[in-house]
Amino acid sequence: MRLVVVGAAGRMGRTLIKAVAETQGCVLSAAIERPGSPAIGQDAAVLAGLPAGGVIVTDDALPAFVEAEGVLDFTSPEATVAFAGLAAQARITHVVGTTGLEPGHLARLEAAARHAAIIRSGNMSLGVNLLAALVRKVAATLGTDWDIEIAEMHHRMKVDAPSGTAVLLGEAAAEGRGVDLAQARVAVRDGQVGARPAGAIGFTALRGGTVVGDHKVIFAGAGERLELAHIAEDRSLFAQGAVKAALWGRGRKPGLYSMADVLGLDKL
Repeated sequence: MRLVVVGAAGRMGRTLIKAVAETQGCVLSAAIERPGSPAIGQDAAVLAGLPAGGVIVTDDALPAFVEAEGVLDFTSPEATVAFAGLAAQARITHVVGTTGLEPGHLARLEAAARHAAIIRSGNMSLGVNLLAALVRKVAATLGTDWDIEIAEMHHRMKVDAPSGTAVLLGEAAAEGRGVDLAQARVAVRDGQVGARPAGAIGFTALRGGTVVGDHKVIFAGAGERLELAHIAEDRSLFAQGAVKAALWGRGRKPGLYSMADVLGLDKL
């Protein structure tokens, strides 16, 4: 499978390039960076710490998409929706690991998904998606007298909060309870905020150091707590999941899919 990596010079971009090189059944066909990036003109494999592979980083995405079968995208919300439009034109699989997407961005992804298979997730790892399935099940089992809090910690350079994974877990909890996360979500507490609203799903975001990603979902009842957690020790697991998703999406009919679809967890 011929894959394009966008945002190729970033930390996740370089990790994706390495994951493609290490995965049987796929090959790096192009590497894209923003105009003016110092990485343009460099060998993409060398950027990833590998021997030269002959794929030179460029800022011209459309010709690269036309010659490819899939694109791996962990960039920014605005870049992602632009790439989704190009993927729709080229009718190729678009794997989206970008976080911080707002309703307007999601609407544009849904529009692009009418013409291409788009696989989007706040986290591409098996462990996190299994955790989300468990959170959904537990939230459906416990009543609203159990409070739900989601705590996450990432490295100091992360720009969005709460993390895409935390939102993924919050969506799973809300789905389990049969409520709208937008209505139940409490993302900020500061000052005299009063008692905790019944049925709220709370979020706490911590930033510091080089933490790859820690997530915990706390179900707090009267006199007892249930805690479900995931600790990511290496971001390569996200890249490996993204490549797995691309291979799964190859030849798939247009639509918006999730990692639960890829991993067969949607029925759990």
